[in-house]
Amino acid sequence: MTGRVLPYDVVGDGPRRALVLHNWFGDRTSFAPLRDHLDPAAGSWAFVDCRGYGEAIDVEGAYTMEEVAADAFAVADNLGWDTFSVVGHSMGGKAAQLMLLDAPERVRSLVGISPVPASGFPLDEESWNLFAGAEHEPGNRHTIIDNTTGGRYGDAWVSALVDRSVRRSSATAFRAYLDSWARGDFHERVREHPARVLLVVGAHDPALGREAMESTWLRWYPNARLTVLPDTGHYAPEESPKALADAMETFLAD
Repeated sequence: MTGRVLPYDVVGDGPRRALVLHNWFGDRTSFAPLRDHLDPAAGSWAFVDCRGYGEAIDVEGAYTMEEVAADAFAVADNLGWDTFSVVGHSMGGKAAQLMLLDAPERVRSLVGISPVPASGFPLDEESWNLFAGAEHEPGNRHTIIDNTTGGRYGDAWVSALVDRSVRRSSATAFRAYLDSWARGDFHERVREHPARVLLVVGAHDPALGREAMESTWLRWYPNARLTVLPDTGHYAPEESPKALADAMETFLAD
């Protein structure tokens, strides 16, 4: 699959290069709190919008993890980056794994922030209807975000994420990506993959927290390590940006 250079911006000009892929409810602006805590002299961080999101909201596509991976490589090529690491939040973590498989000689390491495993994300019928219905129902998005942050935030905080999600993603792309990140399964391809992997999850994330990582990622990637952030749910870039930045920069410096 041939990628397309999508809107992106770069923070820092340091030698440690990383492409950053956002989650299902966010676009690249969802990393704004994190960016303030990154050392610009140590790293170069390219934050990318997926098709149908942010400044790429009108860009048509298949809206699959394979397409996200191909588009991310196109951004790396545009930057002249031969090698780099990939950071993926939630669904972005699933796409990042395809990049490992497609070009292991280019991807130096992977950071997954509450990342969806290569096997997908199993949902029972009730949960599937909740997620699929979020295409047109902001209330469904509110329920999902509230649940995956442990119900620890007030309505204003959750509603702000919902509003951004509705404004900065197309409903068509939002719904299509769900099929790809939740139902696509390529975990047999990543078994025993030698890549260096850092998994950063929130202690209050009931969906993609420690237990989910131990039953998937940590079983398949022998060189993966896990960091659990306290007082954090599914949205570490916005809930605990400094702790996340410190964990990523320490890992990438090794």
